[in-house]
Amino acid sequence: MSFSQLTWGVKASFRSYVKASGGTVSFSDGATGTEDELCVFSAVPGGDLVIAADGSATGAMRFKGSVTFEAHGGMLKSTLAELGLEVDAQGLVLTVLDAPMNRDRCAIARLSLSEAGPDNALTLGAQITDDGMYQIADNYPPGTELDPVRLD
Repeated sequence: MSFSQLTWGVKASFRSYVKASGGTVSFSDGATGTEDELCVFSAVPGGDLVIAADGSATGAMRFKGSVTFEAHGGMLKSTLAELGLEVDAQGLVLTVLDAPMNRDRCAIARLSLSEAGPDNALTLGAQITDDGMYQIADNYPPGTELDPVRLD
């Protein structure tokens, strides 16, 4: 099964907070936004990610682009760049490049298969990790449900 894009809203309450505080959400390097305020990242060719019907996964894949959430005159600034899906010792994770608390990629969310849809689309439940807590405004404790990740 091959995926061409990843669609993710990060967390609806976080997007609402940024918007309500007069902040901005900007996209670059190939990422785009939808009318529903979701972030869309195109797949980088060559990934070998396979997600089985039971939710187990092997391989990895990367996605182009970045999204930046900024508010309070830059006091809140979170950039999620070059998202990736990979497998660690505990299962499938969503990673980002150049996280402020790390030098390499870090896992910002643990993923689990929620639903297999038509045309091989998958919906994955997401829970924030320790690193994700620091990457996304230090507002949500580890284990907090994030918006689902959709792979098409």
